[in-house]
Amino acid sequence: MRQAMPTASPSRVKRHVAVAAALLIGIPGVAVSLTGPAAAQPLESHCGNETGNKSVQGFISHEELRRSLQQIEQSSNGHVSVDVAGYSNQGREIWSARVGEGDTVVMVQSQIHGNEMHGTAALLDALRTLGNNSKRSEEIRKAVTIVAVPKLNPDGGELVTRQNARSWSDVVADFPQLASARTAWNYNTRLGGFDVNRDFNPNLDYVPQAGDFPGNSASTGWYITPEAQAARDVYRALEQEFGTVHVFADLHNQAACYTGVGMDDFTTLSISGRFITNPAQHGNWPKFNYDASRRVNVAVYDALQSGNSPQSKVTLYPQNTNLPGTALGSFALRGSATILFETRGQTQSWGQKQHGMLTKQVEDGLFGIIDSITDGTLNNIDPERYELIPERMNVPRS
Repeated sequence: MRQAMPTASPSRVKRHVAVAAALLIGIPGVAVSLTGPAAAQPLESHCGNETGNKSVQGFISHEELRRSLQQIEQSSNGHVSVDVAGYSNQGREIWSARVGEGDTVVMVQSQIHGNEMHGTAALLDALRTLGNNSKRSEEIRKAVTIVAVPKLNPDGGELVTRQNARSWSDVVADFPQLASARTAWNYNTRLGGFDVNRDFNPNLDYVPQAGDFPGNSASTGWYITPEAQAARDVYRALEQEFGTVHVFADLHNQAACYTGVGMDDFTTLSISGRFITNPAQHGNWPKFNYDASRRVNVAVYDALQSGNSPQSKVTLYPQNTNLPGTALGSFALRGSATILFETRGQTQSWGQKQHGMLTKQVEDGLFGIIDSITDGTLNNIDPERYELIPERMNVPRS
């Protein structure tokens, strides 16, 4: 998502000092966990964040995704079903996969930004597990319905770009009422294409109007891209079926060279459940539930804290965000518990470094949500523990 990085707030630094003291003296009522030191990359080391022609051959192409989904569906004995949710601007399929028959529904999408690729592989691995014949997978399927969109922006994925492959003239051709509108702010006039993750609106029936353009990062989007339309249609169908889409997760990547308050190495994942500053600014959304989002984030954090692994280096994405035009912001307003995954490393700068570990980290984090729903523990999580997750920050330089 955004690359801007504020300095950690003094209040949050004080909170982490308090947590450290609680660890030392055992203050009752403070929920903390102790883990051994993980295999770390010291902050003094060169993190390798330069942009350039980095190999992406180890990631999953559109055709590889087609074959993988077919194989997963065929080998799952009917547990996993795959459908076409829509088509990209260049005509590539946008697939969705569904597994489980539980009353709680979790929707997960990945690669809304074409150059953010780890989540796609993680979702395929998760679908393989969820569709197998193990006792645990059977328990999960009875409790949870999981719907995955492994690659929402297949054109951007093939081009290895953040944006999709749609021009403003394409938009006007589809929406003639926008002929007099100013070009949308999230259109890249230099490279072409839209940042799809600014094209969402909590009103799923919104019709684009010229007066609503060009917009900005604090305004809602318009569903003028086929990729956002596909995600909206999957979400709407689930909402009609279940009443509420209980959990919505969006899988992204961020720059490689961040750390966290109190950490002595680089963070491998940042998470967040905060995308709306004031829901009343965007209309009447009575199902908005920030505490539900905080619980989901804590479930992911806890799932990644066991063992000596870099996976434990999880931080909180900057909380000064107000992004109603994102999928996370719009769907949070409609009542979904939301979580952003920001995995370490953009493909243009990080390439395939730590690909296996980072993919497994996303998968394990997702199972933190799924397992806590299955076991009935999610709603017992204290949402205030969210405030104790170390805040992401720039690496200090001497």
